[in-house]
This record gives sequence, structure tokens and C-alpha cells, in this order.
Amino acid sequence: MSENKKTAEEKVINVKAAEKISETMPDDEYLYDLSELFRIFGDSTRIKILFALFDAELCVGDISNILKLSQSSVSHQLRILKDNKLVKFRRDGKSIYYSLDDDHVRSILQLGMDHVEE
Repeated sequence: MSENKKTAEEKVINVKAAEKISETMPDDEYLYDLSELFRIFGDSTRIKILFALFDAELCVGDISNILKLSQSSVSHQLRILKDNKLVKFRRDGKSIYYSLDDDHVRSILQLGMDHVEE
């Protein structure tokens, strides 16, 4: 059989590594969800909002003042972040305060910054 007609299995050099990877590869559904998570992190405005919320709970007005963005723009991005479980909110009378959803979000941001700063 010519080199060009070999199947993928026949071209594998490190069979043990390939078998282990195949056994531990997450299902496509999880990989799709992970891809979507990183897509959400792919917007610099959303990253700025997440960093604004890194150590503080803030309302839309505070975030828009800090980032010099319109409240409408901030609200739109917060909705996306909330829908993707990256931020949570609590209501206090007429005010709504946002914060990072959990320590996983904080860890992802910190690891990303550590990587960029290397």
C-alpha cells in the first residue's frame, strides 16, 4: 500500500499515546461547551468587565464609569456573561449588583494573565 493510501490508524507512530488520548478525550458536547466558553472570553470588553468585577461587586453605572462605556453596552455584555454563568447578580431595591459567578472565573482570568505575562 502506498504512503498516501494508509489509513489514519496505520500512520500512528506512538500507538500507546494515541490509545490513551482516545480513551480520555472528552465527548464532543463538552468540547463544544469549552469552545463556547473561550469564545465568550474572546471579547476585550467582556474581559474588561470581568476584571472590573475581579475583586468588587459593582452595578452597571459603576462599571460603565470605570470602563468609559455606555450603560447600554455594559448591560448587553453583562447579559452575555450572565447567560454563560460567568457573572451573577443580586438585587438590592432598584439596584442590581454584579460579581464574578465563582472562583473558577477568577482562576481562568488569573491563569490567562499569568500566561500572557510570561
